[in-house]
Amino acid sequence: MPPRPRPLPDGFRLHPRLQEALQAGEPVVALESTVITHGLPRPINLDMARRMEAEVRAGGSLSATVAVIEGEVRIGLEDDLLERLAMEPAAIKVGPRDFATARLRRLSGGTTVGATLRAAHASGIQVFATGGIGGVHRGTRCDVSADLPALAQHPLVVVCAGAKAILDLPATLEWLETYGIPVLGWKTDVFPEFFSHGTGLPVSARVETLGEVRIFAEAHWKLGARTAILLCVPCPADEAVPAQKLHTALLEAERQAEEQDVHGQALTPFLLEAMAQLTGGATLRANLALLRSNARIAGELARAWEGP
Repeated sequence: MPPRPRPLPDGFRLHPRLQEALQAGEPVVALESTVITHGLPRPINLDMARRMEAEVRAGGSLSATVAVIEGEVRIGLEDDLLERLAMEPAAIKVGPRDFATARLRRLSGGTTVGATLRAAHASGIQVFATGGIGGVHRGTRCDVSADLPALAQHPLVVVCAGAKAILDLPATLEWLETYGIPVLGWKTDVFPEFFSHGTGLPVSARVETLGEVRIFAEAHWKLGARTAILLCVPCPADEAVPAQKLHTALLEAERQAEEQDVHGQALTPFLLEAMAQLTGGATLRANLALLRSNARIAGELARAWEGP
C-alpha cells in the first residue's frame, strides 16, 4: 500500500490505541460519522454505530470512527464520545471544506465520506467502510458531492454499496471513470445501487476474493495512481429493495424536496428520510443491513492485508 503520511495535521487527534496498532502494522478500518449525525434517526443511529464497530472487530480489525468533537478531528472515539455525538442535536455535517469552520468555532459534527477520507489517509488508515458514496445529483442544479474529488485524491480502499440511489448513477460512474477511480464489484458485474443490487450499470472490474482486491490495489498504486479504489458490495439479498419500488419513492421524495426548496448538504438526508417513510421503512432496513455487511467485509479485508 502507499506510504503512510506523517505527521498529523494540526487539530487532528489519533486515538493512542490506534496509533500503536498502525505503528505495529495491525489492521484498522475507518468509519465515517455523518451516517450517525445525519443519516439515521435516533436511537437507531447509536445502535448502528456500535454495531458497525463490532462488525469491523468481528472481521479481525480495529475500528476507527472519525468525527469532529468541539473543533478537533478525532480518529477513533471512546464509547462515551460516540454516544455524545449520536445524541447531539446541534451536530453539523462536516465535509472537506468544513474542518476550519468547525475548528475555529469549536463545533462538533459527523464527517462525510470526503472528510473521513482525508482524516483516514492522514493517519495512515488504508481501508474505509461506509454505506454509499456521494456523487452527481439528479436534476439541473449541477450538484456534485465533495466525496468525488476526495476519492480522486486519497489512496484508500473504500468498501461501499455503490453510490446512494438518490443520485444520477450513470453520471456518477462517468465522473469516477474520468478521474481514474476503479469501481470493483464484489462478486458482481453490476454496479450496486445502494438499497438494491442494481439494474445493469457495469463496474470496471469484478473481484471474487479479498486476495484479488489486495493484488488489484497494490498494482493500481504501484503503477503510480493516487486515487481511492471502490469495492462495491451489493446490499444483502434478504433486505434489498426492488428497483421499481425505489424509483417510485425517489420521484415522490424529489417532488417534496423541490416543493420545500431543499438542496445542498441538506438534500441527501432529506431524500433518504422521505424514501424511508414512502417505502414503509424498507429503505431504512436495507441501509442498516448494508452498513453492517460493508463493515464486516472491510474488517476482513484489512485483516487479510496483513497476511502473506
